[in-house]
Amino acid sequence: MKLTPPKTITFGISVLLAFLALLSFLGAFTLLPIEAFWLLFIAFVLLAVSLMVKGL
Repeated sequence: MKLTPPKTITFGISVLLAFLALLSFLGAFTLLPIEAFWLLFIAFVLLAVSLMVKGL
């Protein structure tokens, strides 16, 4: 399987989700009804899928 670099927008969304997870974990951002772990997990899965799927 050949890995491809993610597009800039996909990488940016993943980093934004990870940053929101950090803020949620620290208690500074409580607007999302999802726990910080799951938000970080979604960010990681998005980044991993974008590495495996060409053009994402």
